[in-house]
Amino acid sequence: MGNPARRIVIVGGGISGLAATLAIQEESQRLNETFECTILEGQDRLGGKVLTHRVDDFVIEGGPDSFLTSKPWALELCEKLGLADQLINTNKANSQTFCFTKGRMRELPQGLVSFVPTRLGALFSGGLISPLGMLRMGWEWFVPRYTNLEHDESLASFFRRRLGIEAFDHFIEPLVAGIYAGDANVLSVKSTFPRFYDLEQQYGSLMKGIRAQRRDTPPPSAQPQPQRTIFTTLRGGLGDLIQALVKQLSSQGATLRTGHQVHELTTDTTSTRSTYTVVLDNHERLLADEVILATPAYVSAKLLEPLQPSVASLLSQIPYCSTATISLAFRHRDVETSIRGFGFVVPRIEGRAMLAATWTSLKWPNRANAQHSLIRCYIGGQGREQILQESDASLVAYVREQLQEMADISCDPLFSEVYRWDRAMPQYVCGHGQRLQDIRSLMCTLEGMHLTGAAFEGLGLPDCIREGTRVGSALVRAYHERRQNE
Repeated sequence: MGNPARRIVIVGGGISGLAATLAIQEESQRLNETFECTILEGQDRLGGKVLTHRVDDFVIEGGPDSFLTSKPWALELCEKLGLADQLINTNKANSQTFCFTKGRMRELPQGLVSFVPTRLGALFSGGLISPLGMLRMGWEWFVPRYTNLEHDESLASFFRRRLGIEAFDHFIEPLVAGIYAGDANVLSVKSTFPRFYDLEQQYGSLMKGIRAQRRDTPPPSAQPQPQRTIFTTLRGGLGDLIQALVKQLSSQGATLRTGHQVHELTTDTTSTRSTYTVVLDNHERLLADEVILATPAYVSAKLLEPLQPSVASLLSQIPYCSTATISLAFRHRDVETSIRGFGFVVPRIEGRAMLAATWTSLKWPNRANAQHSLIRCYIGGQGREQILQESDASLVAYVREQLQEMADISCDPLFSEVYRWDRAMPQYVCGHGQRLQDIRSLMCTLEGMHLTGAAFEGLGLPDCIREGTRVGSALVRAYHERRQNE
């Protein structure tokens, strides 16, 4: 008689929980183990912040609209799910990005490589940086490396020290805010952009390091490979990734339940190994041999408080901020003289609640027909959340006012959609790395309990897929090894 199926409950049906479940299914099949997976999602849909809405010929993303191709995990998942032929690049034409600063739109140079420009002249010609600011940036070659390795330096301190205040204020800070919606004065450089920290330590200069890495990078393989732009997405929207993933999980036997909040976790340690009871808000009780919490840190903290209060305390210290995206549809003829490139970012020093705007229908193909344009605005974030107390109508009015002032768009939209993301963006503040080490150490005392999600090792889609996959695969391998040793 074979061993009974091992029961796994995954709390949270966002991309992290879904990726973890897929990894469990794949690894258990490879190792000939049997697992029963149940995903519990409190909302009435799966996918978390990935939300695509199609209206006529418009493809509207409520959450993320693309993912980085330099991190391979989202690309690999798309290929695994048979979506490779649906991947689309950003449009080649009009690929400029702008920054609204010093009273007008100023182009961010295409020579800007991961926040560190290697073609400084392009910054000066666009008026983004003053002559003195340019000289200060050029001095980056001679700025000594930071020697206090125990100190977790903030992003603001790091870039001001290396590139100067003006460069930080006018193009680095708004790019950071566009990714993390956070305050660079408190975000950790080691946790958000470890590559820059490593470049400084290895080469003594960011620009020296980037040049050295370019020089040492081997030429592309002779094998033909699809050429991907820095960002890519799916033709029908990122919601297609969730649909394909859900279909795959269901076909392999996973149970996916939406509209079910987990009220409590209890554990039974009377047997040789811990088991858990997952109590739902309708008082239903599910037995689990192992539990994966793929929920925001503050939700996981509440559930773990009775079981491991020290972990709960650490999780509750991870701050979150709120944002909103507002999409507006226009007749193309009404806005065609006002929009070019992919969109623009807004520095914090401008004192506005708007972080950025994307000319969605210019950046991506198939987001609107030729007669229409789609624009998406991004507002809120750390220190700028007050505006989110306003009604949807007020948010639309605000972004329309901003678009008129910054881009001379004064016509009425055909329609608008508002998506609010309350406490959805974890903030990797200074000390985040040490906090994660402490959490991992203490989680060893909770056998069969696992954490994953955007709060830990990266909040982009590729990072969440990587971490969910790692947790799911490791869970199966650990169980298999125990069985082999029994």
